[in-house]
Amino acid sequence: MSDQPTPEQAKSIEETKLQEKLAKEQEEKEQATLPYTWKQTLQDVDVSIPVPKGTRGRDLDIVIKKNHIKIALKGQPPIIEDELCQNVRLDDSTWTLEDQKEVLLHLEKVNQMQWWEHVVKSAPKIDTKKIEPENSQLGDLDGETRAMVEKMMFDQRQKAMGKPDSDTLKKEDMFKKFQAQHPEMDFSNAKFAP
Repeated sequence: MSDQPTPEQAKSIEETKLQEKLAKEQEEKEQATLPYTWKQTLQDVDVSIPVPKGTRGRDLDIVIKKNHIKIALKGQPPIIEDELCQNVRLDDSTWTLEDQKEVLLHLEKVNQMQWWEHVVKSAPKIDTKKIEPENSQLGDLDGETRAMVEKMMFDQRQKAMGKPDSDTLKKEDMFKKFQAQHPEMDFSNAKFAP
C-alpha cells in the first residue's frame, strides 16, 4: 500500500489548504479594521490602542469592569466600549499610557484554560483552533494543569488523525468491560452518543 495520496485525496488536501488560507486572510482583514491590536496567552490578554500623540492620562476615560471595558478620550465617543468576551480579574487588570500615544491594556483572564475568540463581543471572532501558543515546557506547569494540557494535546492529535478523543476512548473501554461482565446481553445495536 502506498503512502502517496490518491488524486482525489491530493485535490481535497489542496482545497482544504486553500480554504484555510482564505479564512486566515479574511480573519487578518477583519482584525485590521479594529481600533486596536491584541494578543493573548492562556492567562491574559494584552490590548494596544493608539491615541493621538501628546495624550496624557488625565485626557483618558478608562473603565475596566469584570465583563466590560470602556476606552475613550474625555469628551469624545469611546474608542472601545463593549462587553468583554469573557470575565477578567479586576485586581490584576491594568492600563498604562505609553509614550503619550498608546494605551496598553492588560486583562487577566478568570478562566485561564480558554482562548478568547475576540476581546469584545461586537468584534469579529478569530479561529482559536489555529492559535499556536508560545513554546513552554510542560514541566513548568503544575500537575493538574499539565495533565489537562497533555489531555488536550492528545485529543488534538487524535482529532487530526480522525480518531476518537480520550473521553470517547474511555467510554468505549467502559463499554467493553461492561460487555465482558454481561455476556448474556445483546449489544449489537448499541451506539455511543457524541
